[in-house]
Amino acid sequence: MEWVRGETIGYGTFATVSLATPAKKCSGEFPPLMAVKSADSYGAASLANEKSVLDQLGHCPEIVRFFGDDRTVENGEEMCNLFLEYASRGSLATHVKKSGGDGLPESAVRRHTLSVLRGLCHIHANGFAHCDIKLGNILMFGDGAVKIADFGLAKRTGVTNGEETVSEGSQIRGTPLYMAPESVNDNEYGSEADVWAFGCAVVEMFSGKTAWSFKEGSNFMSLLMRIGVGDELPRIPEELSEEGRDFLSKCFVKDPKKRWTAEMLLSHPFIAVDLEHEDDDDGREEIFVELQKDEVSVSPRGPLDFPDWVSESSDSQTQCQPYDSLEEIIGSLATDCSPDWSVTQGWVTVR
Repeated sequence: MEWVRGETIGYGTFATVSLATPAKKCSGEFPPLMAVKSADSYGAASLANEKSVLDQLGHCPEIVRFFGDDRTVENGEEMCNLFLEYASRGSLATHVKKSGGDGLPESAVRRHTLSVLRGLCHIHANGFAHCDIKLGNILMFGDGAVKIADFGLAKRTGVTNGEETVSEGSQIRGTPLYMAPESVNDNEYGSEADVWAFGCAVVEMFSGKTAWSFKEGSNFMSLLMRIGVGDELPRIPEELSEEGRDFLSKCFVKDPKKRWTAEMLLSHPFIAVDLEHEDDDDGREEIFVELQKDEVSVSPRGPLDFPDWVSESSDSQTQCQPYDSLEEIIGSLATDCSPDWSVTQGWVTVR
């Protein structure tokens, strides 16, 4: 595919993310706008790993789509490129920062939690661990959907260090603020560590603050000691509902064998609610009205075709009785008064 690189929209440890558009009209294989993740020889291994993992995971609505890859030579250097689904609203980390540091409404946290858990279940069911779950790697789309991204550090689960290469076995994966105790103590990165990291992400999503109190510029080794040694756990916001606090307590279990799995968390009351009735993060509310079968015995054929049609007069205490004909209904609505179109209060400008 011939394509054109656009503006840079993100930077990572191993790669740079830019906008990309196909140079010519494609047959539907590629969307008109994509994100291209590019790396030089230094980050090539990470992109190769991400491509391999995404190929094996296949399609999942809660995981950023992968469209293909290629290699280019730019400024005399060979670049590896992955074409990915473009998230127009950026990451959840950016979204939370825009909230003013107060975090998101619990209703929005519940919805995003459900989506990410579904994605994690798909990842874990296919034998992988993401190894770097955090708000910066959860992307938000124009319709409000969120999807898991950045599989550069993902790995097969159930693989012992003896079966890995020396570099893989000794590699530190993830972000310290999200690392699980077993990752700090024993260099273990499995699906259980993803659940711990996601618990940290939920805390940050709701409160706008990291799950571990950590001053910028402090020594990360002291943080890792707190995570790996002793009984201290990430803080759980007191303002969160009882269901939310219990949900996080299932994520923050020191022993990974006793920690709930992503699949188990899907049935937790925190997200096992009718989310369609919750307010979204823009304050809009969907109202659903259910009509009982005995309320309307016959389906009406028009706006006036109701057997018990009743009109409310200007006097709220006086109601008209049912009418026998259409002429009587229209006659009751007729008036000698002319409308006053000079009144503008209450009018809404539309286009």
